[in-house]
This record gives sequence, C-alpha cells and structure tokens, in this order.
Amino acid sequence: MILKEARTMSKQANESGDDGTNDLLVSDIIRTNELQVWFISEHLVDVPLVRADAPATEKEPAKSKSASAR
Repeated sequence: MILKEARTMSKQANESGDDGTNDLLVSDIIRTNELQVWFISEHLVDVPLVRADAPATEKEPAKSKSASAR
C-alpha cells in the first residue's frame, strides 16, 4: 500500500513540477521500501540461492604391508 500510494503521489508531484516533493518520495520512501520488499522476498524464497552438496566420503587409507603381514 505504501509503495502504491508513494508512486501515485510521486507521479502527481512530477507532473505539477514539484521536484522537492518528488525527490523526497522517491529517495526516502520508494527506494527504502523497495529495498525492504526485496529483502523480505529473498528470505521467503523456497529454494536456496546456493546449493551445497554433501561432502564426498573419504577413502579408507591403504593398509601398509607390515600391518597386513601380521
């Protein structure tokens, strides 16, 4: 709602030549809230951005000949 109303008011301020109000709306309200919307949407994503595969199992170290001779 905030972004919708701020965009409407910004458009009206721009059309009437009120650069100060337009700058205030765009800089302080629209950009700040768009950043927050992006931040929240990225944390609500169901799929992780980075996929980490399980580490490969380590091979058993080779037995020395002296240990196998016993």
